[in-house]
Formats: sequence, C-alpha cells, structure tokens
Amino acid sequence: MGMVKVVGLVLHPRRDCGSAIDAIVDWAERRNVKVLGLHDEIDRIDCEAVAVTAEEMVERAGLLVSLGGDGTMLRTMRMAEGRKTPVLGVNVGRLGFLAEVDLPDLPAALTAIDEHKFTIESRLAVRTTLPDGKDVSAFNDIALVRVPGDGLAAVGICLEGKNFVSYAADAVIVATPTGSTAYSFSAGGPIVSPNVEGLIVTASAAHSSFNRPLMLALQERLDLDVLPASGRLAIEVDGIIEGYAGPGDQLSIEPIPSAAQVIRLGRTSFYERARRKLRVEGSAQVGVPDAADAVVVDAFERQRYELLLGGEVAGVLHYRRHGDKIELLHTEIEQSFSGRGLAGRLASAALEDARGRATPVVPSCPFVIGYLDRHPEFADLLATPTADS
Repeated sequence: MGMVKVVGLVLHPRRDCGSAIDAIVDWAERRNVKVLGLHDEIDRIDCEAVAVTAEEMVERAGLLVSLGGDGTMLRTMRMAEGRKTPVLGVNVGRLGFLAEVDLPDLPAALTAIDEHKFTIESRLAVRTTLPDGKDVSAFNDIALVRVPGDGLAAVGICLEGKNFVSYAADAVIVATPTGSTAYSFSAGGPIVSPNVEGLIVTASAAHSSFNRPLMLALQERLDLDVLPASGRLAIEVDGIIEGYAGPGDQLSIEPIPSAAQVIRLGRTSFYERARRKLRVEGSAQVGVPDAADAVVVDAFERQRYELLLGGEVAGVLHYRRHGDKIELLHTEIEQSFSGRGLAGRLASAALEDARGRATPVVPSCPFVIGYLDRHPEFADLLATPTADS
C-alpha cells in the first residue's frame, strides 16, 4: 500500500471525535499527508482537514479512517465499496465489534500502517435493488422487517429460480459472514467465520413451521418474494430503513465479493471478539411473557451485558473489571420492556457468566444486591473484602 499521501476521515454523527482527529492530523503533518473530511462532518468542528464530497474523498484517499462505532464503520465501507482503498476502524466512545483499534491505540496503529505491519482482509457485501429502483448495499445485512401494526413478514425464499421455502416472521434477514454476529445472530442464526464465502438467511421470531436459517453459496441465485399474505415491510440496510416492500414485490439479492478492504493489525481474532461479544447465557425463566426469546450478550467493548429482544437492546447491566474481580454497577431496563422480569434475567446471566469464568463479584448495583439476597445460590460468588478495597 505504498506511503499514504491522502487520508479520508469519516466521523460519527454525534460522538465527539476531537481527540482522534487531533491524533490523525498530528500524524499526517509529520508525514506531509493531506487529511480530507466530508463537508457536513468537518464543518461542525475546527480542524485542519480539507472538506470535500464523499465522491472526491474516495477518489483521492489512499486510506479511509472511520471514527465512531460499528454504524460509522459500515457507512465507511459502503462509501468505499468496490474500491481497493483500505478502511481502518477506530472505536470512539462506546466501543464496537467491527472497528480494529480503540482510541488510545490510534497513534501506534498509524505507525504500524506506515511500517506496513498490517494485513488487509476483504469483506463481502450484499446488494439489492429496491422496489423504487434505488440500488443499496450492506456489509452486515439486508432485512425485510414487519412494520408495527401491519401483518407479519411473509417471504418466499426463491433459490436458483424456484421457491424453496416460505417464512412468516417478524423479519427475514440476509446476512454476510460479517453480519452473522449482528441481527442474524439475535434471531437465532449461526456464527459464521469471515473466511466462509456465503450468505445466511435467518427468520426473526418465525411463526411458520419452518424456522431454520439457511446457508447459501455465493453463486446460487437468491430472490426474496413478498407473498400476498404479507404486511408492508421496511427494508433495512445495515440497520437503516432505505425503503418499503409489499405483496408482489421481489428483491434479487446479489453478493459482492471483496467489496471492501479492511485493515487488520492482528491484535485479536474474529473468534476472540465474537466470544467476548456473544458470551450467551442459557435457558429462559419460565412464565415471563416474550422474555423466552431474550438473549444476553457480553458487550465487552461497552463494559455491559446487553439483553436483546428481537435484535433490540431491551436492557443493560453495566460492569467494571478490577483485576480478577467484576463489579456490577447498574442495571437498567428500557421503559417499554419493564415488568417482564428482564432485570432478573440480566442479573442471573451476569452471575452465571462470573461463575463460568470463576470471577469474584463485587455488587454495587442496588438491584443486583437485592437479587443476591433473594437468590442465595449465588452467594459463593461474592468477593471477600480485602484490606486494599
């Protein structure tokens, strides 16, 4: 990748990326590298970057740097789609899964790039044409999602030109291996290695008798038929609604191999990240409405357990790790999900996880303290107070 002469920055729409931009501008000045930013992003802040259009940025930049979380990384990859320009993901604020480096490691990462101490991995995208004629592409997933108040998503999966099976569900998701740990996972899909070339089709909360995910090869033709029985469906592209489909519409899904190139510095493997992100807790409590579908994951980058219902974060339990101990700080459930026993699910999941990792627990969250009082079977996990704490 020769010496980089021009770097393009893509910023999170709300998070403060100031210190990251300063680090990049400092690095660039020392190396006589030009820094470009997007008009609507750079104009908000006072920095040395030159404001350009997205087209000009991807045309000129030898390296694109995404500053934000997973959404910003996906947006940067979509901008660079089909080009050889590598993308470096930097986590700013709440940490994500797709980015390669956290903010404190950014200067070292830039030096490593200078010294060619990195690898480049290509990422598959999926593309489709919406009913209104607009072309869209995604690096995680394209999903047909029921609109609240309308009917279910009734979608025929058409393979090689013939109907294979139909789903009736809250959503039908077509994911890349990158996206296998996102919406598809929370809907019950498999974790798929990024080295597998294929697409995963998953139904979220399937009401049909057939509810299993499908794994397809890239060369197999995939069409999604919105069936007569279906409600109106939102078309989500990497989590953003880009359009709508209704009965009679057909979406042809086209895989785009090597659509983006991402920089890997080799610090963590996909499996380490997936394991920390998706450390999932077991069976549901009985008799809690809807909570049977809840999944608890360790969003280690955000230092919290997240309780997911239908791909949505319904509650979180914040923690902090101190040496070999874990401190459980604060539990919150989204108001619309309260009263379903979900806080208890989070507490038990966090405690079971601590047990599985043999990690002593320091409870400072009032809810967790009360939960421990009611569930003495977890008492053995409590850290013994030491003189230094």
